[in-house]
Amino acid sequence: MIRNYFKIAFRNLWKSKGYASINIVGLSVAFCISIFLFLTAYFQLSFDLFHKDGDRIFQAYLFSNNPEKEEKGSSMPMPLTPALKAEYPEVEAAARLMNGSSLVEYKGKYFDKQVMLTDPDFLKIFSFPMLRGSAETALNDLSNIVISQNMAKAVFGSEDPVGKQIQLGSDGGNQKQYIVTGVLGDFPDNSTIQYDAFIRIENHEGYQREKDHWDAMSHNVYLKLTPNADQASFEKRMKSFSKKYFADNITGLIKRGAKPDERGDIFAVRLQKLANIHFDKDISGGASSVTLIYALMGIACFILLIACINFINLSVARSFTRAREVGVRKSLGALKNQLFVQIWGETSMICFVGFLAGLLLAYALLPQFNATFKGKLTLAYVFQPDTLAIIFGLFLLVTLIAGGYPAWQMSKFNAVEVLKGKITLKRPGILRNSLIVTQFTLSSLLICCTIIAIQQVVFLRTQPLGFNKDQVISIPVGNKANGQQVLRRMHSELDNDPTILGISGSAVNLGVGKDHSTSRSVIGFTYKEKEISSDWVSVDYEYAKTLGIKLLDGREFDRAYPTDSLDRVIITEQMAKMIGEKDPVGKYFQTDTAGVKYQIIGLVPDFHLYSLKADQKPITLHLSHSESINYIFVRVTPQSLAGAMDKLKLVWKEVAPQADFIGSYMDENTDSWYKEEERLSQIFSLASGVAILLSCLGLFAVALMVIEQRTKEIGVRKVLGASISSIVYTLSEDFVKMVILSIIIATPLAWFFMQKWLDNYSYRIEISAWIFVAVGISAIVIALATVSFQSIKAALMNPVKSLKSE
Repeated sequence: MIRNYFKIAFRNLWKSKGYASINIVGLSVAFCISIFLFLTAYFQLSFDLFHKDGDRIFQAYLFSNNPEKEEKGSSMPMPLTPALKAEYPEVEAAARLMNGSSLVEYKGKYFDKQVMLTDPDFLKIFSFPMLRGSAETALNDLSNIVISQNMAKAVFGSEDPVGKQIQLGSDGGNQKQYIVTGVLGDFPDNSTIQYDAFIRIENHEGYQREKDHWDAMSHNVYLKLTPNADQASFEKRMKSFSKKYFADNITGLIKRGAKPDERGDIFAVRLQKLANIHFDKDISGGASSVTLIYALMGIACFILLIACINFINLSVARSFTRAREVGVRKSLGALKNQLFVQIWGETSMICFVGFLAGLLLAYALLPQFNATFKGKLTLAYVFQPDTLAIIFGLFLLVTLIAGGYPAWQMSKFNAVEVLKGKITLKRPGILRNSLIVTQFTLSSLLICCTIIAIQQVVFLRTQPLGFNKDQVISIPVGNKANGQQVLRRMHSELDNDPTILGISGSAVNLGVGKDHSTSRSVIGFTYKEKEISSDWVSVDYEYAKTLGIKLLDGREFDRAYPTDSLDRVIITEQMAKMIGEKDPVGKYFQTDTAGVKYQIIGLVPDFHLYSLKADQKPITLHLSHSESINYIFVRVTPQSLAGAMDKLKLVWKEVAPQADFIGSYMDENTDSWYKEEERLSQIFSLASGVAILLSCLGLFAVALMVIEQRTKEIGVRKVLGASISSIVYTLSEDFVKMVILSIIIATPLAWFFMQKWLDNYSYRIEISAWIFVAVGISAIVIALATVSFQSIKAALMNPVKSLKSE
């Protein structure tokens, strides 16, 4: 019997090759795109979940309920971690973590590596596999270093690294010797913490100065609580801790008019769960938005739903042509459940073929998908037990939805009425029309979201940043050279070159260059009983000139004034407003009561050091010959822009032969701020394109079925004198009405969801009504083009052929 079912199923599908092909193509494309999107979401949601006891690991952050708005910051003072361990027994382990990089030297070879600074407890908190050495003792000594497996291969090759000595630091006399005491497995792609090596945080050059200062924020802190500890109760217990060690912060906020939040805090130490760190932009500068991840999953469901709707519509429409077959089978004794299994089996075969084709398509397109969306997906994710369970469940769900309903409806046909030529399927048009409206609603929703996302990306990229990013080349210095020395050498090489308009340097890059590195230094202090927070940026001479920033008052740093490198600063307008000085030039302030008293010598307009996604902060520029220059900026004339990169590459070999040249154009670097938005718009574009393609495919097939059923009606109309245009209008009218209804439904949904998304941006577009009008007109034109082909073909048919059987 089962073999008979398969034979009949195969014959029926072969007989209706067009129907089967449309369904298989639609399902394979839907399955392929959905696999990509679900795997991307799965990868993002799996970040940091590989750590054992991850539910007990947290990142500490500082909460401040400012009068303007709430603020969160992950930078912590050095004494905080020892104090927490000493005062709270529920803290099982705690570790400070400071980003770092260093030049590693071994047997005369140099390697630029990311060497992090931390505490011994780090290896007890996180579950990075310890391949060599002991997690309990690997960082017990200040001269110990734990390296990654990748670094071990790069530096030592086939040698055993444990016990070997390496040098960290540049050749300028500040090298320090370390002994390798452990090898960690490389961090997985879904790890927020990335590293090449770890040393003790006490090796940080400013540690002795900062170890007792509660106002010097410089690193992140991770805690592992005991199994019986609860996050909420622990945060409640830390209220007294905040009042004890951050009394000055609380007092300053109260003077500014700050009020306690719903938890009764003005300033507090709080915890973020490890699983949420990857998505938290306020605390950790999260690389991904959890909203984007859920949007990906929603889009995948939309596409699958559209493919299922196609399947259902075609199956229901096709049930009319198979009605007599069902009637005959029932009259010969076939039971309802036997008919259901047979018809559902046919649809399951189509689903299986479509699913298999989708998997093969996903396998073939995986490299292209990773390249386009900067993904790191591999087929290994597909074969994870939970992923296989999701894929199998998805396949079963699609099969039940797409094939089960039509099979159930057809198995209910009344045999007697069917054989008389009557079909008892009640009002199939309502279901068909509802599904078509749903299809085009989803498609229109995705198209609207795509256009709005693209507009936001364009808006962010074209907003003025407060400096001239054009014709500027940014060159990362790296760890193999001294930035101050390289900058001086470049001046001597290029100062007399007429194609060079300016050369300067900074500790902070503008945008994201080819070193993919970014850093931020924020300093807080009290000025006339006001709490001040400012980006603190070390720069060199001619910074404003090179970047095209005009002085509003005062002067720029000048080599003629030796004290400029000791205690002079230039501030932005926002900083002047924050300190409450209308004429700030000449005024003094101190960042530390026992430290340097800085004089303001210049005032510049506000400019953006970082992405427009975040609020603009006040900026303080200072000059110091003792601080590092990490990036060199060179402005060239427009005429020389084409060959400037090659020229600078040659100069770089002269001034910094030991360092690689990885210069890039600043306008490209600032565009890199918006990679996530660009990625979102690309995903929306892909999804909306696939959705409208599948919707048109379904609409084309349904129109074909409907026109087939109305063939005799069209013949009668032609015999009675109806024109071709009136017949085309009659056949297309219902479909256009459904598309218009879908636009009416999609418009408020798109507006609501995209308003929520845009609210995440300090600088954003306003959604224009013309977007919805344009999408509506486009959807109608696409639907008309899809239906009209079959409508015109039917209208041109000779009525004698359609009526000769009557």
